[in-house]
Amino acid sequence: MKTPTLTVSDILKRKHFEHAKVVAGHNGLNRPVKWVHVVEVVNIHHLLNGKELILSTGVGWKENKELFQSFVKQLIDCDASGLCIEIGMHTPSVPQEVIDLANAHYFPIILFLREVPFVEITQDIHTHLINQHYEIISGLESYSQQLNKKLLSMDPYSELLKLLHHYSGHQVIFKINGREVEVFPKYNKTVKGEQLAIDNYTASGKRTAIQPIRFLGNEYAELSIMSTGKEISEFDLLILDRTATALAQHLLRDLYIDEKKRVEENEWLKSWLEGEHPIESVFSYLAEYGAEPNPKGGMVLVIHFKSSIKQCSNLDMMYFKVLCRTIFEQQGFSTFPVDFHSSIVFIMTNNREMKTWKSRMKVGLNTLLGSDYIQKKKWPQFIVGVGKFIENVSHMDKSYRTALETIKIQYHLGDRSNSCFYEDLHIYRIISLIHKYNDLYEVVMEYLEPVLQYDEKYNANLLETLKVYLACNGSKKETAQRLFVVRQTLYHRIQKLESLLGEDFMNPEKRLAIEFMIKAYEYLNSQNMWSSSIERDRLPGV
Repeated sequence: MKTPTLTVSDILKRKHFEHAKVVAGHNGLNRPVKWVHVVEVVNIHHLLNGKELILSTGVGWKENKELFQSFVKQLIDCDASGLCIEIGMHTPSVPQEVIDLANAHYFPIILFLREVPFVEITQDIHTHLINQHYEIISGLESYSQQLNKKLLSMDPYSELLKLLHHYSGHQVIFKINGREVEVFPKYNKTVKGEQLAIDNYTASGKRTAIQPIRFLGNEYAELSIMSTGKEISEFDLLILDRTATALAQHLLRDLYIDEKKRVEENEWLKSWLEGEHPIESVFSYLAEYGAEPNPKGGMVLVIHFKSSIKQCSNLDMMYFKVLCRTIFEQQGFSTFPVDFHSSIVFIMTNNREMKTWKSRMKVGLNTLLGSDYIQKKKWPQFIVGVGKFIENVSHMDKSYRTALETIKIQYHLGDRSNSCFYEDLHIYRIISLIHKYNDLYEVVMEYLEPVLQYDEKYNANLLETLKVYLACNGSKKETAQRLFVVRQTLYHRIQKLESLLGEDFMNPEKRLAIEFMIKAYEYLNSQNMWSSSIERDRLPGV
């Protein structure tokens, strides 16, 4: 569709301009005109919005050359379209300095050599501009109707891009997660070279317009138009915005349908978590659903809720999974959610370098937890556990076990937990394993009972002193500073520890055992509110 645009050159062909003469700024006659003003004051910069054609008799500056020059400079700075002056008693001529200034900025100065009715000029041009705006509104309405028809007819999104190209005449470029997925029409040799303008766009170029496509509070895709000829018009920007909105609806609908289909395959995915599918079956599944068919490893992410996720509506949970999918896809992961009673388990395959998986996962988790959708919704309290990274994606049962173990350890540690990654838990993994197969409490009391009994009887703080003293590698000065006590008090406490634990408690092997038992004691004495729900969600054999 040809977009109506009125330029200075077009206006020179209209009524009352038969005896007009361009004396400066010939190279700017293609400037667009959005409105016409009659101005007789010299301080005008705060009254203009840009693209106005100014009519004047020059009474404001009369024959003052400096005021005239200042007036023209203000018009140039405000991006006015041009200046029309009626030659007469107030302005018999235009100084050469003003002509030079206008030529340098391609700013048209037009002289009326005969008296003209400014009222009729403004009425004529304003009528024309209003009719142009009506054409734009009519064209936009027609375009919106065609967009809606294509959305309702379930056409692929490429049809929306073709429609945008047909109406605008510009090159259309569509990206999802920063990756170019559609260009219409396809690049030819000339346009291919111009495509670099997308990445080097500046507002002054006016040859490229970019519209981000956002839903669920995140930028998911990007729609651009690029012109190698005419400038992008206001109408082009309007239909670009309408198309981006339609694409957001189209993409969200596709994601929703895709997630609904995945719910029906929950059982297959549970078998994957149990390690029952060979690598060939996993690769076939990934290829069928458009994921990377030969991923670079993967892991399991468990999001465990304090209460049953059935308290959330089906629509909320569907959107939550779509949100997770869009966030982690941007970080290079393909996600496959599996629903349990109190958890959503995400099988995640890695599509980028293995050495960066953890940093990318951290970015994704921070984005998820900080998203408006999570912050504003009254979600049940939940905790996150990331299992061991697995290179062979048919062995996801190993990552799943470690993800559940991560959740369990975090519940034991409470606020002392500083990571949701299994590989960061180190000594707590060993403590959890010992606790699972042995009476860990009995072993802990064998080492720490004298100190604990003393603290309980005398309301002392020996266990904390012991913990800090070991953390400071036996440095009395540093320990006293961290405990905020004087040296003499610390010496007294250390003597008491020697009497309770033995004078050799700082010997390497015994010291290591004591440090381990302190960690185990903290693990055992933390709240374990949700362990029963974790066990309930565990698959048989996992």
